[in-house]
Amino acid sequence: MRIGLLGTGPWARLTQGPALVEHPETELVGVWGRRAPAAAELAGRLGARAYESADALFADCEAVAFALPPDVQAPLAARAAAAGCHLLLDKPVATTVAGARELAAAVEAAGVASVVFFTLRFAPETAAWVAAQSGADGWLTGRADWFSPVFGGANTPYSDSLWRMERGALWDVGPHALSLLLPPLGDIVGPEGVVAARGPGDMVHMALRHVSGASSTITVSHTVPPQASVVTAELRGAAGVTTLPERGDGGAVRPCLRALDALVEAARTGRPHPCDVRFGLRVTEILAAVEEKLPPAHR
Repeated sequence: MRIGLLGTGPWARLTQGPALVEHPETELVGVWGRRAPAAAELAGRLGARAYESADALFADCEAVAFALPPDVQAPLAARAAAAGCHLLLDKPVATTVAGARELAAAVEAAGVASVVFFTLRFAPETAAWVAAQSGADGWLTGRADWFSPVFGGANTPYSDSLWRMERGALWDVGPHALSLLLPPLGDIVGPEGVVAARGPGDMVHMALRHVSGASSTITVSHTVPPQASVVTAELRGAAGVTTLPERGDGGAVRPCLRALDALVEAARTGRPHPCDVRFGLRVTEILAAVEEKLPPAHR
């Protein structure tokens, strides 16, 4: 599969780019970025060509992978789909419902494959946990907490991310939490099934009611100190209590390789993946409903 990379930031350099080069069924054609010098530097490092135009890259590829802020990604991905490219999307697919719906409609109209890279849904250990719990009945409640120190004093490549500063943990890691709980517990009942509250910093608490009758709580933050950071999830019900296992070592490249496996398979067979753009749209709709229920942030 001839594939292009859009984006030149840490995610492109540390995850998407290396995975695209390593994957045995993809050929990295080129790199496009909003800053031409950064695109040229990354393309040279990856042994690919730097493109001055995103549309020119689409024309030379069968698929494209996105490592861009969500509201930059959405309209470009719709253009890529219209050009006939399969899509490896980052989460969230957009931070507005309208943007996500336009992207999903473009994918459907073009008949291309799409996979949204929810990291924990493609890490082998956590993906296996989600699959196992989704096959069990009788869950009553679930919980997911994602406490991150990105803006809490940790030195990470993402501490300078402007879109994360503006939109907070709700939109950055909230999608990950939802991707863990929605498969076993089912969709939520609608906006009336959402309760939301703010905590310190950018912390957001949400309580959700699912169509299955189960309930869940999610708390996310990017502003906890490093010593308070943790990622956890659990389910309780007729099968007892089960807790999300730790993701294995190796960072996000291995999960990205598995996401590329999924994209290649979806493109080859025409069968949609559970983490396709329609699921990405639903996650955006839920996060927008949570945001709407939040009180104004204290400044």
